[in-house]
Amino acid sequence: MVDTSQPGVYQAQAKVKSSSELYTNPFINERADPYIVDGEDGYYYFTASYPAYGSVDKGYDRIILRRSNTVGGLASAEEKTIWKAHSSGILSKHIWAPEMHRIGGAWYMFFAAGASDNIWAIRPYVLKCDGDPYNGNWTECGQMQASSGDTESFRNFSLDMTYFENNGRHYVIWAEIKGDSSLFMAEINPSEPWKLISKPIMLTKPEYNWELVNNRVNEGAAVLKTDNKVYVFFSASGTGSEYCVGRMEADINADLMNINSWKKLSYPVLQTADLGGQSGPGHNCFVKDEIGNLLIVYHSRPSSHSDQKCGTYNKDPLYDPCRHTRIKRVAFDGNGDPVINLSDEAELAPQNKNVTVNIVVG
Repeated sequence: MVDTSQPGVYQAQAKVKSSSELYTNPFINERADPYIVDGEDGYYYFTASYPAYGSVDKGYDRIILRRSNTVGGLASAEEKTIWKAHSSGILSKHIWAPEMHRIGGAWYMFFAAGASDNIWAIRPYVLKCDGDPYNGNWTECGQMQASSGDTESFRNFSLDMTYFENNGRHYVIWAEIKGDSSLFMAEINPSEPWKLISKPIMLTKPEYNWELVNNRVNEGAAVLKTDNKVYVFFSASGTGSEYCVGRMEADINADLMNINSWKKLSYPVLQTADLGGQSGPGHNCFVKDEIGNLLIVYHSRPSSHSDQKCGTYNKDPLYDPCRHTRIKRVAFDGNGDPVINLSDEAELAPQNKNVTVNIVVG
């Protein structure tokens, strides 16, 4: 409301918004393993695991997609099914954790699926779109393939594949049970991103107490790059209130396929204790919204789940849809490292919410 048509010094009042004022939480109900990507075509796209209600035969049977011009608009955007599980055989059960990535000029969907004759024979699969991801046709590229001479990858329960590029090299990270559920990373050729071109390295295995609660698990990797570092966030332990997020990091110019390039923090960076009214945060991704806020998108349960009072309680948390998509703003500490567990009060002190801006017009 300040008229700056004439030279002078003008004063304007502004209010800084906290995360809870930017986005209403829960952001989307009953959507776990959320993934939001900026399509750079004027739209943001959202996908997630479509829930199962009480058993494997009551859900986890499709891949959905929403789109909106803004991140906030995804909350109420129309949800479209872009692919449905097979009626039998492979690709028919436990359709989990889809992620949509643009690789080599095309859109791909990484996801996991089981089979009708063995619902736990879960492996990563890939779809490819022939154009606009919301209106285009998605075709199956098949199961993720190991590189020549690699007889170990994808032989066991494996899921939660993500993709990133760094310094011209293209990588995928996934979780696979080899003793425990651990994270593995390998390179791909962007022209055929369903095929590994290197043998993998093991990035991390569950070793600390917070990674060993109910299940010995590292899964759900999400990559965040800054000017100086590559960060890998991952989820640990069982999928109830014990679920939490850990972090690894490497120098942006390091050899990422050398395990010695990576450092793993010995403590979780997001857990139930950090969040009021929520439990079991995890399986996150990162996105910048249309005004430049860096956001962490994750799922968690209401704290009532621990008391079996969330309305859809199931003793097996995998078949309890009471996991909701939530959004928080990412802060950075004095070392330039991302901080994802701040409360609204810690992120933005009340005395700093109202600011005065001096505008100098020459």
